[in-house]
Amino acid sequence: MPDMLVNLLRLPPLDLQIQRMAKGGIILRRAQPFEITIVRSFVEEHFSVAWADEISVGFANKPVSIYIAVLEKQIVGFAAYECTRKTLFGPTGVAETARGRGVGRALLIASLWGLKELGYVYGIIGGAGPVEFYEKSVGAIAIPNSDPGIYTNLLN
Repeated sequence: MPDMLVNLLRLPPLDLQIQRMAKGGIILRRAQPFEITIVRSFVEEHFSVAWADEISVGFANKPVSIYIAVLEKQIVGFAAYECTRKTLFGPTGVAETARGRGVGRALLIASLWGLKELGYVYGIIGGAGPVEFYEKSVGAIAIPNSDPGIYTNLLN
């Protein structure tokens, strides 16, 4: 899976994503520091312990660099940025029950706006799985020779 580059100066408007989610009853917002246990539990249950560890760094950032999607006071998705490396987006995931509603795209755009607010002009999507999704959603382009990137020589 290649890394991908995103021009943060050409992002879709964030307010439209927030409004679109709200029409479906989903609140898109930044996680609060005191929600770390709830968010980590969601990530562990639906994805992996490694991802839960990775997003823990985002809770130490100020502001917190984790966005969540909430439906009826329950997390249905998350996205992190600037957790693993500077300018890096990810990990991110949406519960199976909420897929196909634009939640992943909204979380991606919110996180990339977070990188832009930090002063970056470009963001990197590390180890991008659904390449076509990122191309279509934010115009991301694959970085040549970037696979396997930083995810090498991992501990078991």
